Amino acid sequence: MPWFKVEAPHVSDEQIKEAVDRLLVEARTRINKDLKRVLLLPPDLTRAHSGAGKITELLYNALPDAHVEVIPTLGQHIPHTEAENKWMFGSIPNDRIFAHDWRDGVTHVATIPAAMVADTTGGVADWEIPVDLNTKLMTEQWDLIINVGHVVPHEVLGFANHNKNYYIGLGGKDTICASHIAAAVYGIENNLGCLITPLRACYNWSEDQHLAALPDVYLQIVMRRDEHNKLVTSGIYVGDDLQTYLDAAKASREQNITLFDKPLKKVVAVMQADEFRATWVANKAVYRTRMAIADGGELLIIAPGVERFGEQPEVDALIRKYGYKGTPRTLALYKTEADMQEIPHGVAHLIHGSSEGRFTITYAPGHLGKEEIEQVGYEYADCHEMEKRYDPAIMKEGWNTMPDGEEVFYISTPSAGLWSTKEKLDNPSRRDLSRDLPGA
Repeated sequence: MPWFKVEAPHVSDEQIKEAVDRLLVEARTRINKDLKRVLLLPPDLTRAHSGAGKITELLYNALPDAHVEVIPTLGQHIPHTEAENKWMFGSIPNDRIFAHDWRDGVTHVATIPAAMVADTTGGVADWEIPVDLNTKLMTEQWDLIINVGHVVPHEVLGFANHNKNYYIGLGGKDTICASHIAAAVYGIENNLGCLITPLRACYNWSEDQHLAALPDVYLQIVMRRDEHNKLVTSGIYVGDDLQTYLDAAKASREQNITLFDKPLKKVVAVMQADEFRATWVANKAVYRTRMAIADGGELLIIAPGVERFGEQPEVDALIRKYGYKGTPRTLALYKTEADMQEIPHGVAHLIHGSSEGRFTITYAPGHLGKEEIEQVGYEYADCHEMEKRYDPAIMKEGWNTMPDGEEVFYISTPSAGLWSTKEKLDNPSRRDLSRDLPGA
């Protein structure tokens, strides 16, 4: 059973602090009364708007007598600088914050069998997924491990957080690659907004089988837009079981998915400069809006912080070489090209970031040129001109009519939700494995 939850139209800072304190009280009863060594696992700065950094700081400061360490669940993202750690985690000393090394800092734990992957994906993916996880997590002694994260619709796992923190956030290269390509070939639009996708079902099984001994608990955050269109915390969900995740994901499904009767002709999405510096993460604008955009429509992404394509040099080179040019082409190349086979998670990203020729994706990056953008298959727009035309200080969330009569749907934080037509979200071919759970 879940430990507890706090739900309100706007969960206050005081309520969040009370939830942090209650978590620690219950952890001393349920897991270990003597908390000498505690590990905190928050998201990285690409989810800073969730307030997870402040909650992590609250947890750290509530444990003055314990040795507390922090590992941001970076996955394959670039490690934070000391300044970025301070910006996100406040007073936590930088020497207590450790960067996850997805290449050389992992330990092999187990394997998710190929037969299970094939069964959950309906045979679309038929390879095993090695479970290689952060060495510090798996080999050091911890009295308590606290996973902090934002539950929001997600392109690979239906909804983010929960055991994604382990298998992606603290996963090794082989785990991340095998996982991402499995989710990609299964289909991004078959994953978005489903409570339990095939990949999450595999992770749930592995967590039960391979991680049951970890003394861990999840603190999951759900956010919504208030009457002023400001993102506010609407739920804190604490517990160590699958139901805790399901409660949070169901709340996110109700609060973070915007449905339309008809598809949208033009969407303008803004990716914040302090969080999104590569198309690798800024393409959340593509993922979260694609189910709402009309055939022949346009997605304009205003991304003043974007300065590169990939988070690592080899992924950046892959994107520049092959581009976001559709699933059939990408998978055909994947069968023959060694550089693609070396980093399958990059191949998955190329698939996720393509409109499959169905609509136009126009990028307005702060630090990439026209030729670079067009080379990867996108259209280019000047960032300063787009910021002037679609001024964030003037635009309102949702529908806007510009002075020349153009109608656009404006989204200030695409990473915080999912936009879809009712027809696509309710498509019966989408296989949500939560329906197979007892009592579903």
